[in-house]
Amino acid sequence: MDGARRIVQEILEVADVAVNGERPWDLRVHNEGFFGRVLAGGSLALGESYMDGWWDCERLDELITRILENDLQQRVRPSLRVAILWLRSMFLNAQRKSRAYEIGERHYDLGNDLYRIMLDKGMNYSCGYWKRAKDLDGAQEDKLELICRKIKLEKGMRVLDIGCGWGGFARYAAQRHGIQVIGITVSKEQASIAKERGRDLPVEIRLQDYRDLDGTFDRIVSVGMIEHVGVKNYRAYMNIAARCLAPDGLFLLHTIGSNVSTRYGDPWTDKYIFPNGMVPSLRQLAKAAEGLFKLEDLHNFAQYYDPTLMAWHANFISRWDQIKDQYGERFFRMWRYYLLSSAASFRSGLARLWQMVFSPLNSTSIYERIPDL
Repeated sequence: MDGARRIVQEILEVADVAVNGERPWDLRVHNEGFFGRVLAGGSLALGESYMDGWWDCERLDELITRILENDLQQRVRPSLRVAILWLRSMFLNAQRKSRAYEIGERHYDLGNDLYRIMLDKGMNYSCGYWKRAKDLDGAQEDKLELICRKIKLEKGMRVLDIGCGWGGFARYAAQRHGIQVIGITVSKEQASIAKERGRDLPVEIRLQDYRDLDGTFDRIVSVGMIEHVGVKNYRAYMNIAARCLAPDGLFLLHTIGSNVSTRYGDPWTDKYIFPNGMVPSLRQLAKAAEGLFKLEDLHNFAQYYDPTLMAWHANFISRWDQIKDQYGERFFRMWRYYLLSSAASFRSGLARLWQMVFSPLNSTSIYERIPDL
């Protein structure tokens, strides 16, 4: 037996995964070069070899869940890409202002047709709240209502949405709660749809980096955006939020979270999905907010990102024929790998999902958490 194949098989056996086995989570290898490639390249090579069609798995989400639960990635030597990411994080600011629009261009501007077939009717690209919901639309609407209640919206308030996406929160909050919303995004495609959807409402959408914000707002929300800010910029981000928030205002931060503090993201995800992205830890966020805000509430509902991602995957698969001529087979495999490996990261407990409510350090208001929906 080839040495590389034997080593990979021994590593996979720890997670009860077989090569060319019959169970849904077993690997089906089509190219024998896979074994040496993944040993040399780690998680980046695993994802790239899947994109190239070198292996398949009926339940890719279950395979990667087993890999993560058993920490198999630590049994493979780090790739050169990991070393590059570490060096970049130490000596460069990968999320500096001059690169602010890169994530919009490379991820969110991939095509509104892609996101229309995948997301809910409100085009919310963040974790839904499935406590009582029966489907994706309901889970996303409940998430938006939960946010509105947590920040105690009142009619006539002026609200800032940092990273407004396709305008899901802005439209919902303006319609249901009678507020004025200013939303910012670094994606031209998102801004186009968000402006159209908010056209008849008190909603203003700006193509703008958060570092260019000014003005004062009664409330601030930021849903699924700080993952693009980077550890070198967390303090600046919090300073800007503090500067823009009214003295008795509230700031809700909704973010994917990490159990440990890191300085860079997964090599495959960084290269193909979210360039320059990284997931914050509680320690990093608390340090950035110290002296600026009081943490009023911390709510984890990471268990709901798994069903959200699986719903997105089901939509993507069932409607792929509508867009396949625009994107091609390699993109199809890449996007499946992204959605299913992300679901695995939450299912395994590796990733968290937090909603944090902050008030200004000198606020005189008393915050009372609302009961869950």
